Amino acid sequence: MRQYPQLEFDLALLRSNADAVISRCRGMGIRVCGVIKGVDGMPEAARVLRAAGAAELGTSRLEQVAKCRAAGVPGPWLLIRIPGLTELPDVVALCETSLQSEWPTLLALEEECLRQNKTHRVIVMTDLGDLREGFWDKKELVDVCERVERELPHVHLAGIGVNLTCYGSTKPTPEKMNELVGLARQVEQRIGRKLEIVSGGATSSFTLVHWGTMPAGVNHLRIGEAILLGKDLQVDWGIRDMDYLRMDALTLRAEVVEVKDKPTYPIGEFAIDAFGRKPVYEDRGIRRRAILALGRADVGELESLIPREPGLTVIGGSSDHCIVDVEDCPRRLQVGDIVEFSLCYSHMLYATARSDMRIIFKNQSAQEE
Repeated sequence: MRQYPQLEFDLALLRSNADAVISRCRGMGIRVCGVIKGVDGMPEAARVLRAAGAAELGTSRLEQVAKCRAAGVPGPWLLIRIPGLTELPDVVALCETSLQSEWPTLLALEEECLRQNKTHRVIVMTDLGDLREGFWDKKELVDVCERVERELPHVHLAGIGVNLTCYGSTKPTPEKMNELVGLARQVEQRIGRKLEIVSGGATSSFTLVHWGTMPAGVNHLRIGEAILLGKDLQVDWGIRDMDYLRMDALTLRAEVVEVKDKPTYPIGEFAIDAFGRKPVYEDRGIRRRAILALGRADVGELESLIPREPGLTVIGGSSDHCIVDVEDCPRRLQVGDIVEFSLCYSHMLYATARSDMRIIFKNQSAQEE
């Protein structure tokens, strides 16, 4: 078994992020679904989120729910990707709640609940412009919610929800959230009772909690990245006053396997690289370069890795190699040295799903309540 690349989780820092996010949401009357799909449903991360007060746990993969349940991580569980018809038996067996956006699926869900003699909760999704899942026609949304309430005795209408930013980059705003709350009020008027859940989105919607601009009426968020990495909002959104979130809960380590002075511009006729692309190269003369035993198969896009080694720059790579410029590194790297990186969301997603990635946990007591 290879020792590197290695991914270290500092569970105490993860707990710090979870405490910060969940307490701020709680202060605005918002329950948090702690989303663990970004770390392949690791039970260790799930326990930290529950210990910090997450009201439920969420993921998009039923296999991850099964893994956590087998490890003794209690629910309730929310499936945060709308399910296929073929998945409904496992949805009912493994999850208390799911996101839904199709009447035929809701009908089939009722039949599956009847077969298993269970009641299943649903959050019916609306599309407010991000153009991913959800009803676009708002009248249809209200009509379907009423039909769930009146016609599906084993499917409980828990609430409505929205997703923003993930596909269409549509920014969560107070106006979008007020539109969601307005739709919830329409549904409530139609069914004659109050909805338990008005789910305002994911990590990107936490910005409104941070700024104190989340409208009253939104009482549920599905948050993963802000807790697991703490990077997206601080770095990619440029929110500078969010230093209560730690960006070093996860550390990627890779081993240096070659260090040589080489040209920076490939020699010979160009074709395509191993991934079918035609990269553009800059001729910077002869520079010192190192190769790390780390590749796209491990973390996806290499160029967006965030080096913690001063003067080190990722310049490219292939399936199993990461090429870095180390000419300006104060430390004179040698074969066998270990370098560290911080991660973007996609890196975490790829790395934690690898069966051959060595994963170690630090401060495991943070899983305890």
